[in-house]
Amino acid sequence: MEKTVPIIPIRDGIIFPNTDSVLTFGRPKSLAALESSFEHERVVCFVLQKSSRVNDPEPTDLFSVGTLSRIERMIRADGEINAQVRGLQRVKILSYEKQDNFFVAKVVEIEEEQDTSPEVTALCNHLTNEFRRAMNFGKSADFLVFMNIMSENSPSELSDLVASALDLKPQERQVLLEMTNVKERLQKLVDLLSKEIRVLELERRIASKTQERFEKGAREAILRERLKTIEKELGEEEGGSEVKELFQKIKEAKMPEDVEEKAKKEVKKLQNMNQFNPEAGYIRNYIDWLVGLPWSIESKSEINIKDAENILHEDHYGLPKVKERILEYLAVQKLAGKMKSPILCFVGPPGVGKTSLGKSIARSLGRKFIRVSLGGIRDEAEIRGHRRTYVGALPGRIIQGIKDAGTKNPVFMLDEIDKVGADFRGDPSSALLEALDPEQNTDFSDHYLEVPFDLSNVMFITTANMLDTIPPALRDRLEIIQFSGYTHEEKFNIVKQFVLKKQIEANGLKEKNVEINDDAVNFVINHYTREAGVRNLERRFATIFRKVARKVAEGKRGKVSITEKDITKYLGPIRYSGSLIEKEDQIGQSTGLAWTEAGGDILFIEVALMPGKGQLILTGQLGDVMKESCQAALSYIRARADRFGIEDKVFQKTDIHVHVPEGAVPKDGPSAGLAITTAIISALTKDPIKRTVGMTGEVTLRGRALEIGGVKEKVIAAHRAGLKTIILPKDNKKDLEEVPAEVLNDIDFKFVSHMDDVLSIALARPLKLKVRKEDESYGIERHRPILHSPKPYKAD
Repeated sequence: MEKTVPIIPIRDGIIFPNTDSVLTFGRPKSLAALESSFEHERVVCFVLQKSSRVNDPEPTDLFSVGTLSRIERMIRADGEINAQVRGLQRVKILSYEKQDNFFVAKVVEIEEEQDTSPEVTALCNHLTNEFRRAMNFGKSADFLVFMNIMSENSPSELSDLVASALDLKPQERQVLLEMTNVKERLQKLVDLLSKEIRVLELERRIASKTQERFEKGAREAILRERLKTIEKELGEEEGGSEVKELFQKIKEAKMPEDVEEKAKKEVKKLQNMNQFNPEAGYIRNYIDWLVGLPWSIESKSEINIKDAENILHEDHYGLPKVKERILEYLAVQKLAGKMKSPILCFVGPPGVGKTSLGKSIARSLGRKFIRVSLGGIRDEAEIRGHRRTYVGALPGRIIQGIKDAGTKNPVFMLDEIDKVGADFRGDPSSALLEALDPEQNTDFSDHYLEVPFDLSNVMFITTANMLDTIPPALRDRLEIIQFSGYTHEEKFNIVKQFVLKKQIEANGLKEKNVEINDDAVNFVINHYTREAGVRNLERRFATIFRKVARKVAEGKRGKVSITEKDITKYLGPIRYSGSLIEKEDQIGQSTGLAWTEAGGDILFIEVALMPGKGQLILTGQLGDVMKESCQAALSYIRARADRFGIEDKVFQKTDIHVHVPEGAVPKDGPSAGLAITTAIISALTKDPIKRTVGMTGEVTLRGRALEIGGVKEKVIAAHRAGLKTIILPKDNKKDLEEVPAEVLNDIDFKFVSHMDDVLSIALARPLKLKVRKEDESYGIERHRPILHSPKPYKAD
């Protein structure tokens, strides 16, 4: 039967049939519809809005199914109406019509599909029991609603009463309202109620645990207060066993008096503080750090110079200077009893054993070994620690390392000290000044500890690949020990004594499984690595033994014997030829010697001439100093062009291009001056340069050869590359004392003081040099007799 009734939209609620509700209305259309219905039959239709955000809904904003309801009572107050309503029947809205300030609609009642089967009865009983269970878990519901649900109701009434009491979203309520099949509606309600019960169970469990924790904390607090009262009555010190334990630890730590006083003061502060105070945890952590440091614990061992020497020889081959310095330190310590530990700095290319030598030193001294990598550190607090005002503050890495060692005199290695950075957080290298100064580190101050700690007994060892990036103030505090690259013989002995045994064990093999002869070892050194250290060399042998391990694992019997011919099967084609030098003498190409972070190296200086306007073209990513060396070399040659048999007009009509190969690698320094000058003269005079000759040295505008550095590394690199003659400035003759004997025996060294000496040695056909009167004013000596007449380079 169709009816025409006022329509009242509801934002987020639904009135179910057979239920009573109290609603508040304030929108003008809702108020007008209520007033109109109250004056007539008091019947309206409540319809849910599709979106609660719409303030003035149109018919399209409403659902098509609503609830026909009766207005039981109304109370007007402050422009709003509070109304008690009762749901009567589900209705479907057929059409809308606007009347005055509100909508009316034709509605028709929706007939429900009733079911009185035993299954529906069972669903009703189960739904009632589950609702009672939900109330026991703490579900909030009006007592009258609960009583109505527990009373005798038809399945349809029961479903509407339970639906109105559940915590559901408006859309879920609308779905239930539109369900006309009572059985399906009951099944849906059982599922929704079960889900709500699970949530209530979890909430109850969480609340129970929270209550237990609170009760436990309150109980402990009460017991502690009672314990304090009892101790006070007995005349005992407050704080109980925990405070006594801390005082005992402070006593056992044997701290200096000022530190002990500071620690006791912190314990008393902790004693008078509530345990729930967040600062209590910070103070306890601070006290633990103080008592945990080895204030009086040190490694003691009887110094035996011979045993220490044997340990150093067992672990490392060569390195005589380093070993000698360590043994000297032990000898002085044995005689003097106590001395300030040296601050050593091992400087050398990667892979030469700087870090591993630190472990051997600790073993030879009978001390603990601690290693801290400083590479990439940019925060000063990493060294000195954070102040206790910061959350999560900790001491710096030095104090942390001392605590980990458990003694106050470990061997402490600061690795990669040349790679320490600096930014807005401070300069870590400045913080290291105090720790690495024997005159200051007796009272090293860490920001976290706030008390001095004696580092004078710690033997600090730092490592670096280069000294240039270490600040001068810090470098001044270090005793520099240079590590040069290994020679072929040294690499061979290292492989035989250390690498082979280590890699055989590392790959699960035994000496009975594999054998590699000396020729094979030499072949790998010569053709598969070219480095100052032995790190890549060790990787090559690891590759070989991994392949052998596979054969053994697959059932290979007997010993695998590896010869020189077998190496290519394991490592592939050779990577480096035995020599880097050219096969023939070249015009305009000289061989220079260079120093790098990875040791020594050789570099080729190439010069090309071309018609032009007298420009000097420089390529190969040369630094400013090296560019100036090229300009100085050209100025020297132009000033003495007639002595070299070069016409002056050549320099006006010829461009000179100087290139140093491997253009992606930056190059700088003055030590290539001799090689650059020689290459330019060779190109201009068309005299080839001996391919087996290498040279290094700075050149002046007067042609003098000046002293340079890195001689040992450069000479070893030249020997590795196959050079037979090396030209050095006379002032560098003293540096050959550090060069290994096997290198000295294989290379012919020529010491020069002037560029004329270089040309007489390096050029395949030495030049006839004309001596001018003006040259005598520069102090140039007359040189060797004419060996041939050069053919000068002509520009036209």
